[in-house]
Amino acid sequence: MRRVLGGAASPIPPPGRLRTLSLATLANTVGSGLRLAGAALYLTRDVGLSAASVGAGLTVAGLVGLTASVPLGSLADRRDPRTLRAVLQLCQAAVAASYLLVGSFPVFLIVAVLDALLTSGNLAVRAALVAAVAGPQRRVHAFATLRAVANLGIAVGAGLAGFALAADTHLAYQVLVAGNSATYLLSAALLLRLPAYPPAAVGGRATRGPRRALRDGRFLAVSGASAVLALHLTVLTLIVPLWTVARAGAPPTVVSAVLLTNTLLTVLLAVRLSRGAGTAVPAARRMRRAGLVLAAAMPLYAATAGLPTAAAVALLLAATVVYTFGDLWHSTAGAGLAYDLAPPDAIGAYQGADGLLAGLARAVGPALLTLVILDGGTVGWLLVAALFAGVGLATPALTNQALADRHVGRPPAGAAGTRQSDDRPSAPV
Repeated sequence: MRRVLGGAASPIPPPGRLRTLSLATLANTVGSGLRLAGAALYLTRDVGLSAASVGAGLTVAGLVGLTASVPLGSLADRRDPRTLRAVLQLCQAAVAASYLLVGSFPVFLIVAVLDALLTSGNLAVRAALVAAVAGPQRRVHAFATLRAVANLGIAVGAGLAGFALAADTHLAYQVLVAGNSATYLLSAALLLRLPAYPPAAVGGRATRGPRRALRDGRFLAVSGASAVLALHLTVLTLIVPLWTVARAGAPPTVVSAVLLTNTLLTVLLAVRLSRGAGTAVPAARRMRRAGLVLAAAMPLYAATAGLPTAAAVALLLAATVVYTFGDLWHSTAGAGLAYDLAPPDAIGAYQGADGLLAGLARAVGPALLTLVILDGGTVGWLLVAALFAGVGLATPALTNQALADRHVGRPPAGAAGTRQSDDRPSAPV
């Protein structure tokens, strides 16, 4: 049953292990909202770095950080993911606080690389922990719940960051950085309230997780398709804001309205739209639907160019509603495929490989989509629409190939030897 928080439906689940994990996620993502809203201004206005150096440093750090995804995901298959993630959160707290020591580009680059390594690895470990907490039957539901909670946390963090940004003082920026660090500590403390999840007793097969994941071509093909569709995130966060102001002629405040529309719909609909995507075959069909819906949103954004301001704003918001349904279907379908196509003893390693491909898409997305859409105009939007539709349509066939390539002796999800999980949505902590 959905709870009511502050007069609105809350994504926080009923008491149980998933609630504990959700609260840890909420604490973590409030810090993410603080960082996303304030990091660039802190580094440029308070530390004194140039915008170009900050951008270059974050790009290098992001690419280096991807290398931690598969190894740390594999480590979560051989160790308790609860404890491993708590340790990573403590390390992230220390690194986040280290931004207070940044006074030059070399120091910034070192801190940014460490931050990116921990962030990338933590995502893979988190995926393994979600699978352990929720169990095979409810892990996609849990993933969707945490996504809704994460959006709520980021929105709260960004709102809190507004006070520091309005003050625009050295002390305010330091409080912002310290607040981000503190949220990692709170998240780690909440994670330690969960029980331990010992690794699967599979006689050491999990030690080959990194190689298995990176050599599983059929799995990588499905994950690669999901990663291509993940370019839509860059469309929303980078291309649409630039298009809104430069081509649609809407005021900059409309960008906030567009992003807020996506955030609110995600909080309200993420769990509901996750139903029925827990296994590979229905998840692949959901991915096909996501590709087609995302494709449908692209011409709507393109059509805003040249319209009167009121009509352009209305169409931008309508396009964002369509986009958000595709976004949520893609998210849950990607989770269902990545979980169900992975061997039960190598969930973390396979999630790491999936995250690696998604990270590469995030790395190339800004330059690629800026060139195709902002330089190409309506034709560029249509090309991206065709790409999304084509990838969505191809996913079921790729999934069938991956299913056919499974090892005959692979144990089914939830078989003896895998982690014990809390499958009950409202089990007591």
